[in-house]
Amino acid sequence: MHEYSIAYDIYTTARRAAIENNAKEVKCVSVDVGKLAMVNPEQVEFLFNVIIEDDPLFSGAQLSCRNVEARTRCSCGYEGDERFVCPGCGKLPEIVTGMEIVVTNIEIEVDEE
Repeated sequence: MHEYSIAYDIYTTARRAAIENNAKEVKCVSVDVGKLAMVNPEQVEFLFNVIIEDDPLFSGAQLSCRNVEARTRCSCGYEGDERFVCPGCGKLPEIVTGMEIVVTNIEIEVDEE
C-alpha cells in the first residue's frame, strides 16, 4: 500500500511549507497525479484525511488531486500519447509526463501583521 507513504509525504511537504511561511491554517493542498503513476488518487485523499485528523494546522484542509495524462515523445519527432510503440517509426517512445506525483500548490492562511 504505497498510497499511505505518498499521502504522508504530501502531508509532510505541506506541513513544512506551512510552518516555514508562518501559517495558522492549511486550507488546500493541490497535487498532480500522473495516470501512469500506478496510484489510486481517491485512496491517497482518504489516507491524507486520516493523517491530518489530529493536526490542528490542517483542520478543514482538503487534498485536491488532478489527473495528468500521459504524453510521450520519440527521437523521430513524434509527440503524442502513444506509450508502447511510436506510430511514426515503431520505436519505444520516451514518457514525458504522466508518471509524476507533484504538490503544485498549498493554500494557507496567515495572521495579518
